Amino acid sequence: MTTFLLIRHGLTDAVGNLMTSHEPGVHLNATGRDQAASLPRRLGNVPLHAIYASPLERTRETAQPVADARGLSVNIEPRFIEVDFGGWTNRRFADMATDPHWQLYNNFRGVTRPPSGEGLIDVQRRTVDALLDLEAKHPDQVVAVFSHADTLRAILLYFLGMPVDFVQRLDLAPARISVLQLGAWAPRVLQVNGDTVPPLG
Repeated sequence: MTTFLLIRHGLTDAVGNLMTSHEPGVHLNATGRDQAASLPRRLGNVPLHAIYASPLERTRETAQPVADARGLSVNIEPRFIEVDFGGWTNRRFADMATDPHWQLYNNFRGVTRPPSGEGLIDVQRRTVDALLDLEAKHPDQVVAVFSHADTLRAILLYFLGMPVDFVQRLDLAPARISVLQLGAWAPRVLQVNGDTVPPLG
């Protein structure tokens, strides 16, 4: 089976405050850089064959310490990019709390989307397609994927057989590790939101 380490980017000043969407120039803050620097140790002796990241700076900066430690390159996969939040881009979460559209979106992700933005079902389709392509490219290998909270939640919900309306039920903290195995048999989710990598069976 191909094992995927699904890793959210480290902390930025925008996390929990601002909807940055696809905006460039959002970098890890000091805590995020420390989180990224700890990843080579937290991955332990897991054999790692390839690294893929969203095009945005915060994911590439999180991936780079692992790449440096393992002598690997960070491959950019555009399909792992953050959700396109359209008209909500650069808005503060606190300012959106009373917006009925925002409330509807968070309760019914399967049938709503941001204004002029991307539905989570569409995110799920592009990310799962990308993951299946990587499974074919890296059979029986371990692959790290650095991406964004809702992007990774969409992947996990698909392979857990859960509707995207349940997206808020999965907690994915910055620089945390989820583990998914894909192969000839049923998908296996070994871990969600872990600090280190569990034994890979």
